[in-house]
Amino acid sequence: MQYQPNFTSDNTILMLTAMILEKLHAFSHTLAFNPASPLLRRNNLAKTIQGSLAIEANTLSLEQVTALVNGKHIAGPKKDVLEVQNAIAAYQVLYSKNPYSVKDLLAIHGLLTNGLVLECGSFRSTAVGVMKEEQVIHIAPPASMVAHLVSDLLEWVKESAYPMLIKSAIFHYEFEYIHPFTDGNGRMGRMWQTLLLTSWNPLFSYLAVEEIVKDRQHQYYDVINKSTLQNDSAPFVTFMLEAINQALDELTPTKELISPYVEKLLSVMGTRTLSAQEIMRELRLTNRQSFMRVYLHPALELGLVQMTIPDKPNSRLQTYCARLG
Repeated sequence: MQYQPNFTSDNTILMLTAMILEKLHAFSHTLAFNPASPLLRRNNLAKTIQGSLAIEANTLSLEQVTALVNGKHIAGPKKDVLEVQNAIAAYQVLYSKNPYSVKDLLAIHGLLTNGLVLECGSFRSTAVGVMKEEQVIHIAPPASMVAHLVSDLLEWVKESAYPMLIKSAIFHYEFEYIHPFTDGNGRMGRMWQTLLLTSWNPLFSYLAVEEIVKDRQHQYYDVINKSTLQNDSAPFVTFMLEAINQALDELTPTKELISPYVEKLLSVMGTRTLSAQEIMRELRLTNRQSFMRVYLHPALELGLVQMTIPDKPNSRLQTYCARLG
C-alpha cells in the first residue's frame, strides 16, 4: 500500500465524528435496516441525483428529476435529461458494487457518462487542469499515472485504520485531486463516497448529502482548493462531516424509510406478478393478517408495490407486482 494521503485531524473533526456516530447509534435503536438490500427511497434518490447534477450545472428541477425517477417523460434539455437517466441507471446497481474495485468504479462511470463523453467508463488519456474562471488552479497527475493512483487509493481506503467517516471523505478529496476522468469526476467522487459509507452503514443509502453539498457548493469548491494549497485534506474532511451531520439532523424515522420487512417482500417478488398467497409462500408466512399489516400494506402505501386490479382491491384474482426503477 503506497498511497499515503496527507491528513491532519483536529478537535473539530473529532467532535463531528463523535456527533455523527452518536446519531447513527440512536437511529440503530429506532430503525431496522437490511444491509443486504439498501434501497433508496424514491424521494431521497431524486434529491441525491438533482443535488449532485445541479453542482455540475444541470438545469432540471427536483420536480423534473422526481418525474424521471418515477419513469415519466419530461420536456427538458436533451443533455440534462440524459444525465439524470444515466444517474438513475447508475444508482440502480451502485449498492451491488465492490467499493474497493477499480473495475466496478469504471463500470459505474460508464453508466453515469454513457452517451455524454468519449472516454466513457475509461480513465482519461490526456492531461487535465482544473480552472477557476480563467485561471488554472490545479494540474492533475499525468494520465499515465491515473490507473495506478486510483488502485492504490482504493487499497489505502480498504486497509486504513481511520474510521470510515473520515477515510471516505479523504478518498473523495484525493479522487478529485487525481481527477481520473475527462468528465464526471465530481459526480463519481460524491457517489463513491456514498458507496463506501453505505458499505459500512446502510443508513447512508437514505441520506441525500449531495443536496446539502449543492446548497453549499461554493464552499465545497473552496475547501477542495484550500486542502490542495495546504497539502492537507482536513478542510475538505471537515466540510463533508458537517454535511453528513446536517443530513442526519434532517432525517427522522417518520420519513417513510423502508422497513426490513418491505425490503424482504420486494426481494422475493423480484419482477414477478404474484398473488398474496404466493408472496406469503415465498416469505414462508402463514398468518395472512400479519402479512397484510407488516409487509404488503406498507409496500402499497409507499408505492413500491401495485395492484394489477386497482379498481377491485378485494378481487379473488388480485395479484401484485413491484414497481421497479
